[in-house]
Amino acid sequence: MFWTLLAINAALFAYGQGMLGNFRENEREPGRMRNQIGTENIKLVAARPVPPPEAAAEPETVVPPPTPVLVMAKPPAPVPVEPKPEPKPEPKPEPSPAAPKPELVACTLVGNFTQPEARRFEAMLAPLALGQRQTRENVAVPEVTSHIVFIPSPGSKEAADRKAAELKELGITSYFIINDNTPMKYAISLGVFKSETSAQTLLATLTKQGVAGAKVAGRTSQATKMAYRFRALEPAAKAKVDAVLAKFPDHPARSCK
Repeated sequence: MFWTLLAINAALFAYGQGMLGNFRENEREPGRMRNQIGTENIKLVAARPVPPPEAAAEPETVVPPPTPVLVMAKPPAPVPVEPKPEPKPEPKPEPSPAAPKPELVACTLVGNFTQPEARRFEAMLAPLALGQRQTRENVAVPEVTSHIVFIPSPGSKEAADRKAAELKELGITSYFIINDNTPMKYAISLGVFKSETSAQTLLATLTKQGVAGAKVAGRTSQATKMAYRFRALEPAAKAKVDAVLAKFPDHPARSCK
């Protein structure tokens, strides 16, 4: 690095000697001028005085803007606004008259069915899907279960015994005196039959044999039957129930509460 700087300085010195001449001690300025070319064209001119620097312009005075004063201005008089006419209410459409509701059948009672009949009746009603509008209930119904041929009670045990003696004289031995506490106490039973026809046949035979005052009566007992109650049926549903009920002619419908 040192040798590089030394070489640069030597080169600059040599260049300066070539441009400005050789500055030796025995050589002065006039001699240098003679050695230069075209010195006759060089003229010496007096130097012009340098004008003094202009005074700096005074800065302009900055005047602050005036402070704004708040002045309360009177509000402008309201412009009268003409009231708009209120819109007339549109007339409401008159509601269309509601269709009349079908009159419902309040309550219909059907029965009394035996158990086999009840099963068939329910099977035919099932497609109607009446739901809670159809209910079933058990009812105790007095039912004629047999038929008796008898001589009414004479009113006492002694009178019944005398009547029984008369029957023996006619050759009738199949009889007995009823002794239970019923309306037929001391009556004389001559035969009990399941069908009324058989009872009427015996009565005709006894009459021919001379037995007077004999009768035929049905004997009843409490039987459990099935009754069906229908509520709030529309006319169409009631017609369907009636169509099913027509297949059971022994059980007509009747109104209920």
